Amino acid sequence: MNTKPNNFSVLELDRIIEMAWEDRTTFDAIKFQFNLSEADVKALMKKELKFSSYKLWRKRVENCKTKHAAKRPIEIDRFKCSRQRAISNNKISKRR
Repeated sequence: MNTKPNNFSVLELDRIIEMAWEDRTTFDAIKFQFNLSEADVKALMKKELKFSSYKLWRKRVENCKTKHAAKRPIEIDRFKCSRQRAISNNKISKRR
């Protein structure tokens, strides 16, 4: 698995950005699947998104209690929505 943001394939970059935008997907899930820290994800998002989109994303992440595992309610104990099973290239979606 690649560890630097600039070594990811286009599909991997798309998936990381998608996971970063998802409210239920924690930074821990991204770390688990792509070995990127929260700071790495933020840097990648800043590099890959338009500046206005990045600002919207940062505002959303700061106000989202489900993005950080420590802030999540106890009843949410999974990385993703239970209906989200058909994502390609997603190790987590294939786990039960």
